[in-house]
Amino acid sequence: MGNFISAMRAWLGSKASEEDGTATIPFIIFLPFFMLLVMSALEMGTVMLRHVMLERALDISVRDLRLGNWNNPTHEDFKRVVCNRAGVIPDCMNVLLVELRPVSTSTWEPLSAGPICVDRAEPIKPVTTFDAGAGDEMMLIRACAKFDPLFPTSGLGFQLPKDNTGAYALISATAFVNEPEIGG
Repeated sequence: MGNFISAMRAWLGSKASEEDGTATIPFIIFLPFFMLLVMSALEMGTVMLRHVMLERALDISVRDLRLGNWNNPTHEDFKRVVCNRAGVIPDCMNVLLVELRPVSTSTWEPLSAGPICVDRAEPIKPVTTFDAGAGDEMMLIRACAKFDPLFPTSGLGFQLPKDNTGAYALISATAFVNEPEIGG
């Protein structure tokens, strides 16, 4: 029995002095931080891509509206055009709401309320104002789209402000002045 114990001590002593696997310990320590960084970078890239494309699609669509290329556009028509131009918004027609309204240049009243977004917990979509306005009138247009984070339980996806369904909102807004009516 004494030989076994001394042999075991010698074997454990030789294994304790070996340096095989010493790189594994720092790797195991830093791997979670590195993965969190990668996941947050992917989340941020997706958020930025969707937001930039929403802004671009809204700007191009508003340009057509401002120049009078559309006569009496409906909410669905305008939303369809924005969705087609955005390209990277999944299920766009169901997650996007667009609000268009005149702005009173004396009270600025419409600017006090926040944008209206889709409430995915409710089967009925909220009603938005979609009024093309008159000639030479200042108009405010806001678009709100809801998305699920790629990684909702870690990194940036965990920190994003979310609604009761776990979705975050991307909001794009712009203002323009309608072309004056001819003869008015």
